[in-house]
Amino acid sequence: CRCVGMRVNNVYDIDTKTYLIKLQKPDCKSVLLIESGIRIHCTEFDWPKNMMPSGFAMKCRKHLKSRRLVHVKQLGVDRIVDIQFGSDEAAYHLILELYDRGNIILTDHQFMILNLLRFRTAEAEDVKIAVRERYPVENARPQEPLISLARLTEILSEAQSGEQVKRVLNPHLRMSRALCSIMVIWSFAVSPKILEALQMAEDYMEKTANFSGRGYIIQKSEKKPSMCPDEAEEELLTYEEFHPFLFCQHEKSRSVEFESFNKAVDEFFSKMESQKLDVKALQQEKHALKKLDNVRRDHEQRLEALHQAQEVDRLKGELVEMNLHIVDRALQVVRSALANQVDWAEIGQIVKEAQAAGDPVACAIKELKLQSNHITMLLKNPYAGSEEGEAEDTDARKPAEASEAQKGKKGKNKEKRAKGKVEKDKPVLVDVDLNLSAYANAKKYYDSKRSAAKKEQKTVEAAQKAFKSAEKKTKQTLKEVQTVTSIQKARKVYWFEKFLWFVSSENYLIIAGRDQQQNEMIVKRYLRAGDVYVHADLHGATSCVIKNPSGEAVPPRTLTEAGTMAVCYSAAWDAKVITSAWWVHHHQVSKTAPTGEYLTTGSFMIRGKKNFLPPSYLIMGFGFLFKNKLKKMKDKYKDQDEEDREIMMKLLGSAGSSKEEKAKKGKKGKMKEAAVKKPQPHQKEVVKPKAEITSQKNEDAEAAEDPAGGDPDVKVDGENILDSLTGLPHLDDVLMFAVPVCAPYMALSNYKYKVKLTPGTQKKGKAARTAVLSFMRGKDTSAREKDLFRSIKDTDLSRNMPGKVKVSAPNLLAAKKK
Repeated sequence: CRCVGMRVNNVYDIDTKTYLIKLQKPDCKSVLLIESGIRIHCTEFDWPKNMMPSGFAMKCRKHLKSRRLVHVKQLGVDRIVDIQFGSDEAAYHLILELYDRGNIILTDHQFMILNLLRFRTAEAEDVKIAVRERYPVENARPQEPLISLARLTEILSEAQSGEQVKRVLNPHLRMSRALCSIMVIWSFAVSPKILEALQMAEDYMEKTANFSGRGYIIQKSEKKPSMCPDEAEEELLTYEEFHPFLFCQHEKSRSVEFESFNKAVDEFFSKMESQKLDVKALQQEKHALKKLDNVRRDHEQRLEALHQAQEVDRLKGELVEMNLHIVDRALQVVRSALANQVDWAEIGQIVKEAQAAGDPVACAIKELKLQSNHITMLLKNPYAGSEEGEAEDTDARKPAEASEAQKGKKGKNKEKRAKGKVEKDKPVLVDVDLNLSAYANAKKYYDSKRSAAKKEQKTVEAAQKAFKSAEKKTKQTLKEVQTVTSIQKARKVYWFEKFLWFVSSENYLIIAGRDQQQNEMIVKRYLRAGDVYVHADLHGATSCVIKNPSGEAVPPRTLTEAGTMAVCYSAAWDAKVITSAWWVHHHQVSKTAPTGEYLTTGSFMIRGKKNFLPPSYLIMGFGFLFKNKLKKMKDKYKDQDEEDREIMMKLLGSAGSSKEEKAKKGKKGKMKEAAVKKPQPHQKEVVKPKAEITSQKNEDAEAAEDPAGGDPDVKVDGENILDSLTGLPHLDDVLMFAVPVCAPYMALSNYKYKVKLTPGTQKKGKAARTAVLSFMRGKDTSAREKDLFRSIKDTDLSRNMPGKVKVSAPNLLAAKKK
């Protein structure tokens, strides 16, 4: 492993099962990624780290930091990896289990467990895997000699009939499923050949012991559905599996080759999320087209049913006409019996006796439906035999020298006539109304046929409209799916989005903690020289930091907006209490408590004078910032000078910096701010009593944070980030994605899309959806902006809202009515 010999710089957790170990030498750096039960490899990609390290990550930092990675080895032939840091009695082991549900165990040099992800008991070995227990490294399965031919034959003979060979052999072998599969392909399930294949598999296993060859990713191809059958089908390639060798079963599959197996694994897992988005989009497209196909099929079935109903009615009318004498005679007999008040059961008996005697009229009557004043008769075409003979004579008299095409047409016509004759010649049950004559009954069926024909015509017209509407909706759905997927891929999560944040009217970035741990993190890692700390003496009030890299005096309006944020994210929001916040400089905030006192997580000592702000009204706003394409912006504004740029920034409401505006402040204002900024010579640093210790009471969590050092996320050119975000997009701007913002309402004054939030009873999620709905239904909303709104998840929309709210906007009622 190329990481051997490097020292541990830090340990981070991506999620509860995945950890990053940063390693470094004087001349190089590397990042080792381990995921419980899944993988271990070096990575070259940036992975999102958790805002607060977990307890396990902190324990690893405590014991592994600054220790040298000595070796990485496999325990026996089990899927267990032992990573040793340090030597002799100063050694620590990180044991990674890559089977079942997985586990990561931190032990000392004697393999006594210090911490682990998952407690478990190995019942077969009667061993507990828990803290202060010894990890049983000696229980690892040792290297075994190759299975003998006799044992192999015995295993195969004991297997059930029809069971797969690889499933039978896998428990008895130390190789992976991929090797088992290739072994079966080589051997074709003949014992001596299986043994030969096993030897080849063993050779592969020996090669992997000191493997430094290439890596291969096997790709899976899926066809993208298309609305137009003439269009060439697009192909979606996704990663399916990875291997250190290109096995014979994958030779015909699509694959990507990498210079090392580590790079193949890193590439495979790094692209999983984006490919999941592609696959999800593909499934949505297939679902949309399937719905369209179902609409088409449903309309076809309806039309076919109506057409068949017409044919049945026409046939019944014709059969009644062809059997007028029988139908009239049957009607007369039944009417006469009813007129003489003969019992219905007796009429049925009379009909049965007449049928037994061979009466043709009685034989045609199949059922008496006297309750509905109908009888059911079995009628057939009396001229079927003669028509067939005439048709054959006609065909025989046709000219023999007819062309092949004409013969084909005649053949088809003959088939159609034959089909028609089969339907007509087959006896059909016909309901006859006793109140009507035979002709009237025939007319009734013809009228029903004409009615069905009209209905079919109307259905065809309605179906065409419905199908066009469904097709248009499907096209729109496909377009939305593709657009949302591309936006989600382009969406960059900024470092400050893990906190509460907004950009002030004077373009300062303000961040605040969501809970005690984030308050601690913000002060320790993000409060720098020149920044301002804002807080309120209220239960649950958040700690705000105004980022001020220039070091110049922060304008009063920005201070007021930060104060509003500190008050709104406190108990004052639910209690509807108006109060004041205060601010201090960065050097006045300390984590050092007075002698005999203790500062809890998220609490700080304030030394010196607090600068109180005017009372803050409980009015927040919700809106959107849009990310512009920087290249397009540079091309568009390359000819602007600083004065033009400042004017345009004011008009567009961009979140970019406004250094020129700050530079033009009056000397009087500067002197006033400077007087506040620097403590007076005669003033002492006063340690405030315990009552003055600011505290944040939110969710409790057991975590700590890095020492106050640089974080890679902070080393960002904030000016460039904020310059590319605008609240008032221009028609010519190329918008990449939208970022939801929850801020004091006065900070959103130049935003195109904004609503006012005040304390109320509406839940955050519903309030956010209501606001977005009003934005999407606005007259000035472009199609691209609508797509950007759709791409944002509901959880991201409402996560920064202070609590239960009331949404207010000029066009809100109109949007709800729509």
